[in-house]
Amino acid sequence: MDNTVFASRRERLRPLLREAGSAALLVTSDADRFYLSGFELHDTQINESSGCLLITTDGRDLLCTDRRFADAAARLWDEDDIVVYRGNGLADINALLKDRVSGTVGFTPSALSVQAFEIIGDGVSMRDAGNPVAELRTVKDDDEIRRLENACRLNEELMRELPALALPGLTEAGLAWEIERFWRERGAEELAFPSIVAVDGNAALPHASPGRTQITDACCLLVDAGCRLDAYCSDQTRTLWIGDKPDALFASDLQLVREAQERAVRGIRPGMTAREVYGIAAAFLDAEGALDLFTHALGHGIGLQTHESPSLNDKSEIVLRPGMVLTVEPGLYRRGRHGIRWEHMVLVTEDGARVL
Repeated sequence: MDNTVFASRRERLRPLLREAGSAALLVTSDADRFYLSGFELHDTQINESSGCLLITTDGRDLLCTDRRFADAAARLWDEDDIVVYRGNGLADINALLKDRVSGTVGFTPSALSVQAFEIIGDGVSMRDAGNPVAELRTVKDDDEIRRLENACRLNEELMRELPALALPGLTEAGLAWEIERFWRERGAEELAFPSIVAVDGNAALPHASPGRTQITDACCLLVDAGCRLDAYCSDQTRTLWIGDKPDALFASDLQLVREAQERAVRGIRPGMTAREVYGIAAAFLDAEGALDLFTHALGHGIGLQTHESPSLNDKSEIVLRPGMVLTVEPGLYRRGRHGIRWEHMVLVTEDGARVL
């Protein structure tokens, strides 16, 4: 992406900071950092940070990182606006805030540990800013939509190949490896998340981990998988019957899931709340006596991360807007027998929704 794209995003953020009474925003989430700068989509380790951004209302933004990433930062950012830690990174950020910011510094609590906050915020006026960057990320621009469509298209290729890949005798873990290889050989950078591959009763665990259970010639197979292509994620679920004749209860539950999904997608309109979209699928499943088997939200936003705002749950009052990309994935789970989920990625349009 052109650096002007990232600069434009930072300009869209500044008025939000002013309205909230913040002189600056400290951006510590890796996905938010990448969205605003193009720098390091992932932190290197779960307990490490590749750096942070200081976005100011006066337009002088700083990229802060350590010496491991100094060269990478210089390829993207004006070197005069790069701060390379020389000692303790958190203490260096604290000193930077005291030196460069006159006023309150906003932060996102979900992206800053208590320990880091205590060091960074020592003697600095800090305020909970919520997550204004995530709010910007909720509505995708044309380039983001194109990237999501490409990732989804590659995902769909995999799902069409599933019957040929899911051979009886192959384990769940074995199929998970075949899925990763399929995408890597076609240009994906990585998995969007660890693939869920589950047979029969294992599929009743919505986030099952692939194990040694084998695919048979008469079984339920649930696959929930996604890839990352050009930085953006895909996420799809399909549930198949392996064999000639599906179990009658499997077939009935699959029909209910597909109908609930179709009704929800048809019902999406900009201006409605995420809760109302959930309610379309839930009302149908309730009328069919199956709501107790539907144990999670209907879907979620997707983009640089697999799970983004909004969540399509029964509490969310977030209003849908054109440009949001969502998953719609109702599921029914019968303990010890099977789990069935079907998932599409959809784009909210000016007058409805389009399946990607």
